[in-house]
Amino acid sequence: MTAMHRLPSTTPRPPEELKQLEDVWRTPTGWRVFSAVNNTTVGLLYIGTSLLFFLLAGVLGLMIRAQLAVPDNTLLSAATYNQVFTMHGTVMMFLFAIPVVEAIAVYLLPNMLGARDLPFPRLSAYAFWAYALGGLGFFCTLFVGLAPDGGWFMYPPLTGKAYSPGLNADFWLLGIGFIEISAIAGAIELIVGILFTRAPGMTLSRMPVYAWAMLVVGVMIVFAFPAVIAGTALLELERAFDWPFFIAERGGDPILWQHLFWFFGHPEVYIIFLPAAGMVSTMIPTIAGTGLVGRRAVIVAVVGVGFFSFGLWAHHMFTAGIGTLEAGFTSAASMAVAVPTAIQLFAWLGTMWKGRMRLTPPALFLLGFLFIFVLGGLTGVMVAVVPFDWQVHDSYFIVAHFHYVLIGGMVFPMFAALCYWLPLVKGHVIDTRCATWSFGLMFGGFNLAFFPMHLTGLLGMPRRVYTYPSGLGWELLNMLSTVGSFVFAAGVLLFFHGMIRSLLRPEKEPGNPWNAGTLEWLPNDCYGVRSIPQVESNDPLWDHPALAREVEEGAHWLPNTATGKRETIVTTPVDAKPRYLLVLPTDSWLPFVCAAGTAGFFLLSTAKFTVSAWLCGAVAIVTLLMWLWESDRPQPLRIARVADDVTLPVGASGTASHSWWATVIMLIVDLGIFLSFLYAYVHVSMRMEICPPPGMRLPDPWRPVLATGLLLASAGLVALARRRPLEGGQGVLRWALALAIALGIGGFALELTGQIAGGLNPVRNAWGAAVATMLAYQGMHLLLCTAAAGWVIARSLCRHLTPHSRGSLDNAALIWYYTVLQGAIIAAAVHVWPRLMA
Repeated sequence: MTAMHRLPSTTPRPPEELKQLEDVWRTPTGWRVFSAVNNTTVGLLYIGTSLLFFLLAGVLGLMIRAQLAVPDNTLLSAATYNQVFTMHGTVMMFLFAIPVVEAIAVYLLPNMLGARDLPFPRLSAYAFWAYALGGLGFFCTLFVGLAPDGGWFMYPPLTGKAYSPGLNADFWLLGIGFIEISAIAGAIELIVGILFTRAPGMTLSRMPVYAWAMLVVGVMIVFAFPAVIAGTALLELERAFDWPFFIAERGGDPILWQHLFWFFGHPEVYIIFLPAAGMVSTMIPTIAGTGLVGRRAVIVAVVGVGFFSFGLWAHHMFTAGIGTLEAGFTSAASMAVAVPTAIQLFAWLGTMWKGRMRLTPPALFLLGFLFIFVLGGLTGVMVAVVPFDWQVHDSYFIVAHFHYVLIGGMVFPMFAALCYWLPLVKGHVIDTRCATWSFGLMFGGFNLAFFPMHLTGLLGMPRRVYTYPSGLGWELLNMLSTVGSFVFAAGVLLFFHGMIRSLLRPEKEPGNPWNAGTLEWLPNDCYGVRSIPQVESNDPLWDHPALAREVEEGAHWLPNTATGKRETIVTTPVDAKPRYLLVLPTDSWLPFVCAAGTAGFFLLSTAKFTVSAWLCGAVAIVTLLMWLWESDRPQPLRIARVADDVTLPVGASGTASHSWWATVIMLIVDLGIFLSFLYAYVHVSMRMEICPPPGMRLPDPWRPVLATGLLLASAGLVALARRRPLEGGQGVLRWALALAIALGIGGFALELTGQIAGGLNPVRNAWGAAVATMLAYQGMHLLLCTAAAGWVIARSLCRHLTPHSRGSLDNAALIWYYTVLQGAIIAAAVHVWPRLMA
């Protein structure tokens, strides 16, 4: 019997095994829930918080519609309307849409993949608390007049210091940048979890379509979000230190912001849609009682949507003055993305046709989604045509279009998912009558609210105006939109009423009320499934009816706690063969305290409470160090039995380790931020007549050559340290790392002093600001490398660095290699590029 294919065990399980699992995985209650890291607890908190922001943003939307219901309305002043309008879009996009898809994934995916938990539970907890605390603090700026008022897209020069001198824009820049970092942390957790913690036998071809969608979304977040983080950093540097990235008079360019923002902003639309599409591909087969038609084509289409989405960012810039070639390319990509989307649509329709749809509450919301999203897709193709976009850009036609896409493509599937997966929480389905009335109000109210906006836009009503005069033919259409929005809101409130009533009922076993075929409907508890199932097909519960009983009896993988701690099995990324046993961290206050310190640092820094901010930052750093110190301790047990006849190593190192791959993904994010800074440098350089600008000169060529040589030498020393045997003394390793620190800092100092001697001045012009930004980013990385090397030395001195516990050394080496590569690219860009342009 092999580790790849195992028949269910016939050996009776000892009764104490189940009690051990319950004791190890028991979820904290009361106020101690703040220390929980279990995916089910964190996932529910995550979902609840994101739904709270949905309601808060909805209230702001109702305020907007109340203001626009009649002409010349004075309900809101222009200043207040701008804050409400900006916060409505910001909260919906950044605090609801993206977090809720990650939240549902954190809750669902471990059980859907047959895992006990995701591989970094504390990272999930940190990502949630950072989002919740930072998001609530950011939202409260609305009550003290400090909410941003430059639109959720924050275009300069309007948001520059000259036109927005207060702190409002700063709260958006630092708050949203920080929240995006939280989203990236969640994406890293999901990518590694999907690739490495699937149940044995769940190959990539057998993986649920929803898991495929979340894998693609995680990769999209990794590549798209760095651009907006870089953009917010550049705009904050301009506002705080007068570095003129977007000030045309000093060589900057406001269009640079649009490129960076929309490189994130349009993939974000599909980051929101694809999880919903994955949920639809999971729910429709169950409701229709048949397998998904064209399953492989749907998976390819999901990947195709993710690929094409990165060619669409200039879709929002047709009227910004981009060239004809760029507009044509973006227009073609905007139409091409409709092809893989249509493949999914026809697969869903084919599945419904092949099976027999039951008009359950989830089915109603899914049918509403299909109708609304198709209309949104049709108007999307219309605005992809450049001449038509010139006519309707910045009109209410665009408002109607993106609400049809986002609410139809994401909110209606989300409500279907809440109906469908609600029994997993307390065992009860939502009341059918309540959900049916809710759907009717939401569907009717939505179309009444947003369909007239197409006509309002075609009649010339611009976006973002807080009032309008009478006599333009907009009065009736705006009143209809306002009435529809309140009807939609009534449907939402009715739905939440029904959902809360179901959750307040006594808990019971959920069973499998929809007769689904995916693993999340296996019997589970705080420890997940009793034993991790062996998966042999796409729909294991349909194809193996006895699987639920076998899993509950402990007849499959890891029916106990082999090490006395929380564990799950790590499998190979493609074939899902068992690789090693992963010991998971237990509940801890550290993620909550670290997140609170991080949120406090960003928010208090924005409010200019410098001392308090740095105290919060110190708390975050100290708790992070405590957290990391616990994460790589040597395990006393090297081999563990995970089945009657199968043993696996406990933990792994190098490329076999999940933490090594998480570090690689983190560095890809890091590279994305740096490449955005590099793009800003190239962008402003190409706008100049003379490069470098007058008053600045390039340092002598020997400086960058020597500085790069020192960096490469430091990388060689790190490689030497990494390859040293860890048995016995580790003195050579420590001295190699210490010398690498000295060489790295020396090379950076050589480059920095050369630039300063050449007249580098980041305030004088955008070119100097761009160079200074890249140098500052490299300096930050050298500080990080110094800290990482010091960390490895400290672990070595405490005898925590062993051949079986070397993750800190391997990951520190990755960070160092990346920093050296980044330094070499900066040297080439700053010294070679201007000479090529001369």
